[in-house]
Amino acid sequence: MRRIFIFTLFFIISLSNLNLAYSISPDVFIQSTVNRASQVLSKNISKDEKINQLKIIAKETVDIKGVGFYSLGSARKNLNDEQKNTYSNLFENYFLKSFSSRLAEYTNPEIEVKSKEILNDKYTIVRSVLIATTNRPEINIDWRVYTKNPDNPLIRDLIIEGLSLARTQKEEFASILNSNDGNIIALFKTLKEFSTK
Repeated sequence: MRRIFIFTLFFIISLSNLNLAYSISPDVFIQSTVNRASQVLSKNISKDEKINQLKIIAKETVDIKGVGFYSLGSARKNLNDEQKNTYSNLFENYFLKSFSSRLAEYTNPEIEVKSKEILNDKYTIVRSVLIATTNRPEINIDWRVYTKNPDNPLIRDLIIEGLSLARTQKEEFASILNSNDGNIIALFKTLKEFSTK
């Protein structure tokens, strides 16, 4: 699949193991997640161990199901319950492998939260920057935080230098479906092949 970089940059959203019993501000949530990420990625453990830890944490902090169905777009309306369950499982495996295998190669990504913008009672945009290094320039990253349940904020999207990663993924899946006359089995096959190779 193209756009594996999408999930590489999705790594920060998946690294917070915050089991809080109280409401947390979205910007604090993101900064805490970033700090947690640096700790995880700097551990002196094998790449496989990092991947396994990242997958577990991601399941707790990323709205993988929500991102998955958004990525599917209008094609979701044509699926029966069995197909929806199949897609959710395939997308989760695809998502977890995509970001975790790439992320494990990183050490100490430095991201600084700058501000937040409350869009409504369900969404807040948190603005941050990935600090520049000798190997990469500074990168603006906006986080779309789902706050319907303030005790359990979740990340629904990242906007990297103005590019929505969820929307990009949606366009890629639409391209696969369009190339196969809307056959959802073709998308299932692509997701499965990526996850098992």
